[in-house]
Amino acid sequence: MDIRLGEFEQLVLLALVHLGEEAYGVAVQAEITRRTGRQTSFGTVYTTLARLEGKGLISSRLADPTPERGGRRKRYFLVTASGRRALRASLRAIRTMTRGLDASWDTP
Repeated sequence: MDIRLGEFEQLVLLALVHLGEEAYGVAVQAEITRRTGRQTSFGTVYTTLARLEGKGLISSRLADPTPERGGRRKRYFLVTASGRRALRASLRAIRTMTRGLDASWDTP
């Protein structure tokens, strides 16, 4: 199955990969902001996480409630094997498209 990823889906998947087992919505939002400078809303992040889970590209689990969160449980996310394949294919396509551009397009 050939799954195409949008730009923000790529960013969310990359944030999940960077965060590993500590990936939950607020941390994903902070990671995207920290690495890209892009401000995103919680709604945008959670909508994207739900969409990626619906596509089978990520899975989630609920953690036990913690006192500092007032008894609320965090939902942690992991990239599935299908998600890793889709992300690799998407990044490969970007690398292929940028290959051969003149030096003015180089990124630091």
